[in-house]
Amino acid sequence: MKKLIVFVFVGFIAQLIDGSLGMAYGVTSSTLLLTFGIAPAVASASVHLAEVVTTAASGASHWKFGNVDRAMVGKLIIPGSVGAFIGACFLSNLPGDVIKPYVSLFLLALGFYIIYRFLVLNGRAPSASRKQWSNKQLVPLGLAAGFLDATGGGGWGPIATPVLLANKNMEARKVVGTVDTSEFAVALSATLGFVISLGWEQVNWYWVLTLMAGGVIAAPIAAWLVRKLPSHLLGVLVGGLIILTNVRTLLHAWEVPAPVYPTVYGLIVIGWATAVWMAIKNGRKGKATGRELAS
Repeated sequence: MKKLIVFVFVGFIAQLIDGSLGMAYGVTSSTLLLTFGIAPAVASASVHLAEVVTTAASGASHWKFGNVDRAMVGKLIIPGSVGAFIGACFLSNLPGDVIKPYVSLFLLALGFYIIYRFLVLNGRAPSASRKQWSNKQLVPLGLAAGFLDATGGGGWGPIATPVLLANKNMEARKVVGTVDTSEFAVALSATLGFVISLGWEQVNWYWVLTLMAGGVIAAPIAAWLVRKLPSHLLGVLVGGLIILTNVRTLLHAWEVPAPVYPTVYGLIVIGWATAVWMAIKNGRKGKATGRELAS
């Protein structure tokens, strides 16, 4: 019973983070399952099966709160689904550990850029002449993010969210809502690939059901948070999470001595907290300036 409550709580926290910041459900859940000795392919299959339900709940919640760019969801779904299906079918033969550090370096750079953008530009609203993402840009993004999501047990949000946030013409809440909504199709495709490759008997239903339960409860709360959080603050929170998760991947990949970890994580958390404080301060300044101009 105690273990059941723990896993429901983990599912809740993972979905709360994923639904409000656009990433981390797969990474959080997969990491937990792997620590319990579950094989990578089985862990990834269990997480993606749970995500079919949690992402459906999350997508419906984001849609209800107006956090979704409908046109972009349509453009991301097909390439993301194809990439996820291929990644799931060939997981056992892919050098995921070799690829991860290079992807993490790219995402780390994007994380710093996103924090810079939302602090310096102060979450400036998109201009009226908004430039839409083209299919030539979204197809490779969807393929790569879907592929890495299936092979690594999490990757759709960490890849798609920072890349879309790097576009200065898109609202942070719309990015998070769009990525979360399109993730339903990605999770469904990855699950089909795993079922074909592994069979239903390999799925750990205990993990799946507990993760589902926590995620479904958290989904509407996260979608509401995205709507309420200021764009500049949401961007800084996402950027800090990107940096933290990818530094962790790089530390493991480069076999950095364990005693160094607390120092590195401590510096990141201090820097992240400072950036959040500055974002809140800038937001208050902006409101005060707006009131002065109005009067």
